[in-house]
Amino acid sequence: MRVILDERANSLACGGTLSDDLLADLYAVPGSGRWLRATMVATIDGSATGADGRSGSVNTDADHVVFGLLRALSHATLVGAGTARDESYRALEIDTRWVAMRAAAGLPPTYPLVVVSRSGALPEPLVQTAPPGRVRLVTCATSPHLDTVREALGTEHVHVCGGAEVDLSSAVAELAAAGLTRLLAEGGPSLLADLIAADLVDELDVSTAPTAVGGTGPRITHGSASRTGYALGTIVEQDGTLMTRWVCPGSAWS
Repeated sequence: MRVILDERANSLACGGTLSDDLLADLYAVPGSGRWLRATMVATIDGSATGADGRSGSVNTDADHVVFGLLRALSHATLVGAGTARDESYRALEIDTRWVAMRAAAGLPPTYPLVVVSRSGALPEPLVQTAPPGRVRLVTCATSPHLDTVREALGTEHVHVCGGAEVDLSSAVAELAAAGLTRLLAEGGPSLLADLIAADLVDELDVSTAPTAVGGTGPRITHGSASRTGYALGTIVEQDGTLMTRWVCPGSAWS
């Protein structure tokens, strides 16, 4: 893995091979306040999924390394219920490659999954297999499954934010109050668009896989997500996969 561009760290020579420590430094969260980064993968012809409709089928080995690191640098993953269902999410674990680094950074060993669902319906296998406290739900007051999911997850792990729709700004603030200040949004495209539209995303980490799939696959956002002025901070490459780090306008780093 090599650095092609790094706008912040003068100690990292472009073209140089990255050790795990240098890669972790490259993706370090700036400051100690709230930071929401989103990570998505797309093919070179713009699809966020492979022919099977899953993003996992276009991920690469290099993308998996950075993806594991981003989780290790975060307090929790934020994901839409549809993506959790389509990608067969279960309770999350930190990749052993990054466990020591995470501990040295003072982050807790457990890593919760936070599912966003207006209906409050969670994939049954996720509810059945997740250890207590490892899954949280963000939903709204009109959720028809609210009582059921509170019983399944515990009331303290269900965040009711908004009336008829999920209020993402309130959700992010409530999660931060619970100590989850560094969030990693993993999709899907609709949730990412909503987070961008609500001006909650500080950083976009986009991997471009050296694959063309054709067809009518989705983009990494779906819906109204208009933002301009992103700053390109980092480009890392391995085996043709480009991993870019874009800082959103108005963030603490821009």
